[in-house]
Amino acid sequence: MEFGLSEDQKLLQESIGRTLEKVSPLERVRKAADEHADYAGDVWQALAELGVAGMLIAEEHGGMGMGLLDAALASEMLGRHVAPAPFVATAVMAPIAIGGAGSKAQQAAWLPKLASGKAIAGVAVSERAAGAREGAGIAASGGRLTGTALFVVDAAGADIFVVADKTGGLHLVAGDAKGLTRIALTSIDLTRPLGELRFDNVEAEPLNTGNAGAALKRMVDAGRVMLAADTLGAGWAMIEKAVAYAGERKQFGRVIGSFQAVKHMCAEMAAELEPCRSLIWYAAHAFDTMPDEASLMAAHAKALTSETGRFVARTATEVHGGMGFTDLVGLHYWFKRIGLSRQLLGSPEQVRHEAAVIQGWAAD
Repeated sequence: MEFGLSEDQKLLQESIGRTLEKVSPLERVRKAADEHADYAGDVWQALAELGVAGMLIAEEHGGMGMGLLDAALASEMLGRHVAPAPFVATAVMAPIAIGGAGSKAQQAAWLPKLASGKAIAGVAVSERAAGAREGAGIAASGGRLTGTALFVVDAAGADIFVVADKTGGLHLVAGDAKGLTRIALTSIDLTRPLGELRFDNVEAEPLNTGNAGAALKRMVDAGRVMLAADTLGAGWAMIEKAVAYAGERKQFGRVIGSFQAVKHMCAEMAAELEPCRSLIWYAAHAFDTMPDEASLMAAHAKALTSETGRFVARTATEVHGGMGFTDLVGLHYWFKRIGLSRQLLGSPEQVRHEAAVIQGWAAD
């Protein structure tokens, strides 16, 4: 059996890529990073007009009703162009949570807004997905939340938050809820701002119409696949820049790309990264059609791509020599994006342990 992209999927990815080339060149990325903007509104609006915001939202709510593989193709393009726009939480994780565990009223209230790109959703599940941290965690009681959530994805400018409590329950919290304190967190990646949320007896709507535990698991799996796809795109961008530089930079009267050592570095990057593509595609396919394999494959995709992405980021920078560390070249945007994706929703070490637990090789 041949597993590949359909013509529609190829056209979708090409369309997103062309749009990002226009609206999110490196100059636009640099401006958003320098201004510490919540996100680039013009970039997000352009993506929303393509339907990216509503890819996973059912057509009845104004979305496109597509699959996770389609979303992974979009995420790859976002990583390739280091787009300063919300996506993982707003367009993937939050719609999965609301669609899987929200009531009809909750779905009608938020899914159309998310599908149109008019609302931004943050997701606070780090303590459940990446391990507990001292002083962090959310307690739920009587429809109210208390505690602290760290590393909230798409937190900047969010109109609504999907929050996981200590027991795995899911809740919707308005961005302007009384008692909610929002704090911007500084990370290495300025293209995707993170946040900290502090809850002081904050009113919340439970997402419990469906199976909240299953919805939490699925949203984390989907988020991990998206981060892997983002790293894939960022890694390939760095490889292409390294190859282009090696074909222009001269040393000892020859372009450095003619030296065997540099050829090997570029070839090794491509050989290591390309197998991640098929694993990401399979993980996305399993999410949509083989739920029993979804968590395992998402863990594999996240772990392998995170490790490979770090190797590619380092090697591509080395090919550039001293120029690789300058702001002028801009490699650091991809380098840092890969670094943040490596840690969000579980480090490689953690997700490998989860994979071992799923397969019965380790204790939970």
